[in-house]
Amino acid sequence: MASISSLKNPPIHGLPTPEPDSPSLQRPRQPYRFSTLCATVDSPDADLKDQHGSSSVPIYQSATFKGVGNRYDYTRSGNPTRSHLEHHIAKISSAVHAFTVSSGMAALDVITRLLKPGSEVIAGDDLYGGTNRLLTYLRTHMGVTVHHVDTTNAESVIPFLHPGKTSMVLLESPTNPLLKIVDIARISALVKERCEDAIIVVDNTMMSPYLQRPLEHGADIVYDSATKYLSGHHDLMAGVITCNRDDIAKEMAFIINSVGNALSPFDSFLLLRGTKTLAIRMDRQQSTAMLVAQMLSKLGFVTHYPGLPNHPGKEIHDRISDGYGAVLSFETGDKELSERIVAATRLWGISVSFGCVNSLISMPCVMSHASIDPAVRAARGLPEDLIRLCVGIEDPADLLDDLRHALIDAGAITFAANDYVRIPNPISRAVEKLALGEARTAPPRETREWFVSAPGKVILFGEHAVVHGVTAVAASIDLRCYGLTSPRYDNKISVHFVDINDYKHEWDIDDLPWDVVVPIPKGEEHPDNLDIRVIDAIKARALPHESKMPPKTHAAALAFLYLYMMMTFSGHRPAFHFVCRSTLPIGAGLGSSASFSVCVATALLILHRRIELPQVPPPTRGPAAPGDPGHVHVPHGGRRAIPPEIAEDANRWAFISEKVLHGNPSGVDNSVAVFGGALAYVRPGFGKRSGMDAIAGFRSLRFLLVDTKIPRDTKALVAGVARKKALEPEFVGQLLDAIQTISHEARRALADPEVPREVLLSGLAALIDENHAHLVSLGVSHPALEEIREKTAAHPYRLSTKLTGAGGGGCAVTLIPDDFSDEALQQLIAALEEDGYRAYVTAVGGSGLGILSPYDPIAVDPQDDVSPPLSPPMTPSPEEAEEPRPSIRRRFEGVNVGELSQWALDRGKWLYV
Repeated sequence: MASISSLKNPPIHGLPTPEPDSPSLQRPRQPYRFSTLCATVDSPDADLKDQHGSSSVPIYQSATFKGVGNRYDYTRSGNPTRSHLEHHIAKISSAVHAFTVSSGMAALDVITRLLKPGSEVIAGDDLYGGTNRLLTYLRTHMGVTVHHVDTTNAESVIPFLHPGKTSMVLLESPTNPLLKIVDIARISALVKERCEDAIIVVDNTMMSPYLQRPLEHGADIVYDSATKYLSGHHDLMAGVITCNRDDIAKEMAFIINSVGNALSPFDSFLLLRGTKTLAIRMDRQQSTAMLVAQMLSKLGFVTHYPGLPNHPGKEIHDRISDGYGAVLSFETGDKELSERIVAATRLWGISVSFGCVNSLISMPCVMSHASIDPAVRAARGLPEDLIRLCVGIEDPADLLDDLRHALIDAGAITFAANDYVRIPNPISRAVEKLALGEARTAPPRETREWFVSAPGKVILFGEHAVVHGVTAVAASIDLRCYGLTSPRYDNKISVHFVDINDYKHEWDIDDLPWDVVVPIPKGEEHPDNLDIRVIDAIKARALPHESKMPPKTHAAALAFLYLYMMMTFSGHRPAFHFVCRSTLPIGAGLGSSASFSVCVATALLILHRRIELPQVPPPTRGPAAPGDPGHVHVPHGGRRAIPPEIAEDANRWAFISEKVLHGNPSGVDNSVAVFGGALAYVRPGFGKRSGMDAIAGFRSLRFLLVDTKIPRDTKALVAGVARKKALEPEFVGQLLDAIQTISHEARRALADPEVPREVLLSGLAALIDENHAHLVSLGVSHPALEEIREKTAAHPYRLSTKLTGAGGGGCAVTLIPDDFSDEALQQLIAALEEDGYRAYVTAVGGSGLGILSPYDPIAVDPQDDVSPPLSPPMTPSPEEAEEPRPSIRRRFEGVNVGELSQWALDRGKWLYV
């Protein structure tokens, strides 16, 4: 394109170019490019060269010229300044003849005077308002028949081509204001085949000669409102006509001289000056126009701009033009909203016209196209809410910022999830509700408790190296986080984080900062970025300062509230109490925050009715009648009972929670917590296939996890490896390559069911030792981790141990062979705990997200409550009175952590991913 795109080289025009004066230059010059042609004004002939050698063409501000039989005698018929201008316009338009008149409409008036009574004209159905006015006058007063057709479909002109009658075909491309594209070349060919005497006229104002030259595509006459781009400053009125046919040129010259609408000398001077900067102005204007169009399209507005990939005429436009222009339009769906947007702009001046160095905004249906009957506008598909933008040369950032502010002030968009998002139009939303059959009453009151759980994770191979593009191998562990929701009926939500300083808090739902929230509609995904406004509002208005809360509780409560508010839609705000417990050590690098995030996300998805669990499959039954084969239900113990779409939804929202907690997580931890098993992960951005792949066929392994109880500074450890890599790139590169080899070896072994169990275990043990050695070389181990490694490797254990996660403390992971005796294991655990460490025996590669089946009653203990937690106590209305359901909340909050896993399993049938 001519400016913003490199899809095409700048057009080279085969127009006369001065040969070099110096004979020493043997190689002939190449034809000048367009911008050079614009800036270079030469004389039509030797007689018109200025005798003083002026750099700028003089203004011959004279009505008459002395003498008899000279070239000029009366400025209405000819003027030297105008002659220079017309020669210049012809040069840059690929034309033989050019005429300049007092306005763009004057140019069209001259052209239509070629018609005679009884002539037929074919014109587009999306034309400039002034063009419609003139055609209406000709049809009403001059006996000219006008057919308006959809010229975006070239074949639509065929039924109206009548040899001997069709005198003119009037086209615009792109059209104004809907930016429809007309195949000028195709229509020109069709017309010439059937009506060879018909004149093809193109209004090229939207493009200017810089971006489109219709004479090159079969047009007979081209005209521009030179008030627009050719002048560029809106300080004059002018029209330009170009053509290549001598007969047509002779007729139009006669008309111009007869009616006396030729351009004045002073305006000719101004227009000549304006054309010199045409190319550079349009380069800036259309590059900014593309940014504006992309912004509006991304926000969800119907945007009309031929540069957008989804524009229906883009392929044709690319073929006949060298750029996309600087005019675009968009629809809001509401005329009053459009009026507010237009009124709210500051840099965008409210005005008709376009092509100026200053940006303009308008509503065509109440301004430039107001003269068209509303019924006709509707029939031609011209939306009343349409806004037209004409982009100038201001700084793009300022124009975008001004337009965003206008959209915000008008209520069209808001700032959410750290980005600008469109606010659904109330009328459109009402129609959408009807279409979707959304309930117009509050959903039924929640009466049951929901019990969910998710596993922790262990990085088996590739930690730290994963930051630099190396594959990490991670797996779930059977230490889990659990979440329980109990209904409330007092318009409050509350949390109890038992394992994080036994923290409790409750909120009145109506007091939360809803004014800054743009919830994510059901079925749509959260944007990539968090909504910082919501985050800040929760911190400022819903939570105490972080310094006044126990460690880790502020982040957990923030993540909980953020997900709760962003998931709310259609006015449904569930009231409930959420209790969270974990058998995982908190902050030890075993994915405790990710399993917490998965529990919160899943519970909220259920309570907000954003997901629905699958129905219970029909039970096994025998034949009920002749020909009935019956049915066999294959028990699966709850495995794979949660379908992938629910798991993926939970994973996406859990990742959002992880962003609240950690800023820029990899996504490994929450993925393992949702899907369970084992997976291989490659971070994006390293020129190779990225993402997560499940390791199919993974067989469960036993590990000893040892918590050093030493806090880690993950960010500092990661930064330390990055510094080491910058200082010793070759050494660290070799380490990363070695770790990549380990990850590949481990992944292949874990996924291969043909590898004998003893070979697999011995191979993994060797890879664990090798991986840890490289991590030590990277500087991320810790004396406590080395002490654990030494103890587990000593006689009589001979076990392989490595750090897991960020290192620098945290946890060590030790592979336990199948034949390792329970007596030796308990002896090792006792020795480690005697040294002050905490040890956990866990299986690796088990189930992921779990939800206690809602289709069976929850198993309750005799000491369980018979009412859910309420503050103040529940006082239901008579119509809501029902038998209270037993609640497992009190028991869940108090059960010993060593008994928690078995107690949870005993509550009923669990459904897993």
